[in-house]
Amino acid sequence: MITFQEAYEKVLAHSQDYGTETVLLKEATGRVLAESVLADRDFPPFNRSTKDGIVINYNDIASGITEFRITHVIAAGTQQSHLKDIGGCMEIMTGAVIPEGGDTVIMYEEVVIQNGMAKISQVPKRGQNIHIKGDDEKKGAKVLEQGCLISAAEIGVLAAVGKATVLVKCLPKIGVIATGNELVAVADTPLPHQIRKSNTHSLHAALADLHIQPEQFHLEDDKAAIETGLLKAMEQNNVLLLSGGVSKGKFDFIPEVMDKLGVQKVFHRVLQRPGKPFWFGKHKLSDTLIFSFPGNPVSTFANYHIYFKPWFNKSLGLPVIKIEVILAEDIEIKGTLTRFLRVKVHVNQGRVTAVFVTGNGSGDLTSLAKSDGFVLLSPKETPYEKGEWVPFIPTRNIMV
Repeated sequence: MITFQEAYEKVLAHSQDYGTETVLLKEATGRVLAESVLADRDFPPFNRSTKDGIVINYNDIASGITEFRITHVIAAGTQQSHLKDIGGCMEIMTGAVIPEGGDTVIMYEEVVIQNGMAKISQVPKRGQNIHIKGDDEKKGAKVLEQGCLISAAEIGVLAAVGKATVLVKCLPKIGVIATGNELVAVADTPLPHQIRKSNTHSLHAALADLHIQPEQFHLEDDKAAIETGLLKAMEQNNVLLLSGGVSKGKFDFIPEVMDKLGVQKVFHRVLQRPGKPFWFGKHKLSDTLIFSFPGNPVSTFANYHIYFKPWFNKSLGLPVIKIEVILAEDIEIKGTLTRFLRVKVHVNQGRVTAVFVTGNGSGDLTSLAKSDGFVLLSPKETPYEKGEWVPFIPTRNIMV
């Protein structure tokens, strides 16, 4: 049996690069950019008005002119015009091209317009309310770095530079496998000795947040069926997430079948709770990675977030972020097991405090809905104290 830290490092050491693919812009949100993106022209591409109002030549102000004759109205999206009359001005809308000869915009709130004349109420600053061509980025400048996670902000930039298609990192093909004779479909009415499948649905939903639609399998506790099912799943997927079949029960056949199928065990059993029987390995020929979690709901859920998500981020070149929270109460952690305890977090004046959620062991599925994640507590001789900072593994998006 190995320590949590050893297991964690071994998992991350098996990060994979699955190549790149080109997707439509509308499909790029949440993906990892696999190319650097350059500005195809200056940003903004012309001197543009940042206000609705009038545009003048500031030299007229210097000459003492305070009332201007309106000669034209400029809408956004029209070609550049020419302001050439002394004492003349043009009405201009936000985003419109500044006319040749114009250099200062005065917003409507600071002028009085009457009988085709615009009278200013105060002296403006030369060049005010104008977004200068190339002031944000020059043509050819790098506007997005390769390796960034594409959010709504990056989508706007990609659209602005004309990227109708985007090169992104490929996502791994993932199979989610439940094992056990006791499992029935969600829509079924279970017999007294049966339970509905929940782990595969939790994993499916978690993977959907990563823009992955996994293939789902159910394998009964039969060696031949497990061997056939696993072989098929490994042929079709880069990664398998299993739930159940790795403990010391008489029908926990997964480790034995893995060995028969040529899957090289990296480790089995970790000094941690929940999830001590966690099995991790890699197929020698297909390179398929196997995350085989214990079947209890809390074990599967915790190990997915503790191990798989950091592995996934590292494989895509994203940072593996470490978060800490403040304990709301004392707790003693002795022995040899690293503990992952369910907590609810509260934000007060920028401080994120973790309150323990009472759970009834690794099978207590409903406690997961009451928690925001797990705190990681290594065993030590002295108690963890209220106010102490500890590592936190979130299982939902936390607004801080």
